[in-house]
Amino acid sequence: MTDHAQITEVLIRYATGIDRRDWPLFRTVFTADCALDYGEIGAWNGVDAVTEFMVLAHAGAGHTMHRLSNMAITVTGDTAIARTYLDALILAADNASGVSAIGFYDDELVRTGDGWRIARRRFTSVRIAVIGS
Repeated sequence: MTDHAQITEVLIRYATGIDRRDWPLFRTVFTADCALDYGEIGAWNGVDAVTEFMVLAHAGAGHTMHRLSNMAITVTGDTAIARTYLDALILAADNASGVSAIGFYDDELVRTGDGWRIARRRFTSVRIAVIGS
């Protein structure tokens, strides 16, 4: 598998981990000491902190769909950068109301003994809209 394909797989694991509430899978996306900045949503240092936030943030949610596209990946040796578009639907427990979020991730990845991992991430929100029943 090429580096590009492996990094794409890491990005998809992120979305899959959240949408399935598969937190052990979610943890495989990041380095232990990752630094994540999601703007107004929050910032976290370390995989434990971001996992804890995601567990709590999605505990009362209904269906979620994190759709990723336009993955522009540049690999330089054992480091890489990626920009990925996000179109997310996060529904409340009633599955009739929630939010639609559109934006993009700018990631810095590193090759580790366990494969590619995100070391730094910045999320830029383009549009967040409340949806009703």
